Amino acid sequence: MATYSKPTGDELTELATEAASARARISTEKGDIVFTFYPDVAPQHSAAFIKLARAGFYDGLTFHRVEPGFVIQGGDPDGNGTGGPGYQLDAEFSENPHIQGTVAMARSSNPNSAGSQFYICLDDAPFLNRQYTVFGHVVEGQSVVDAIRKGDAMTTVTIEDKP
Repeated sequence: MATYSKPTGDELTELATEAASARARISTEKGDIVFTFYPDVAPQHSAAFIKLARAGFYDGLTFHRVEPGFVIQGGDPDGNGTGGPGYQLDAEFSENPHIQGTVAMARSSNPNSAGSQFYICLDDAPFLNRQYTVFGHVVEGQSVVDAIRKGDAMTTVTIEDKP
């Protein structure tokens, strides 16, 4: 398995700056999900997602967890909710609420344990506020998010400029 490293130093600064004018496109067989980043409140998580996407980390991974009316979750190379990129990110909690279309990093009980697994809210989930790092929001394809089922794959995850 490939080795991944979290962005630090100049790389972190450059990727977080880029995140302000970038968006992610998750292509699936059901259509595309596009989200923008929140590098102002989650620079480390935004930068790490961009770096992993560019490395092809997410390509072919599945949404291993789907909770109707709550979230879809993916980004686990093991496919069972236990895997990650080989590093952990420190929490970047903010006042950004968990509403439909919120993109945030999953973690274990340790607040500083996020890595590559992320979730997208299917509905508002205010009980998650200030407990998980919100790093983006869906701007296109919420109907695709709603159609995702457990085991559906991310064909490719790419980073593009905002229109």
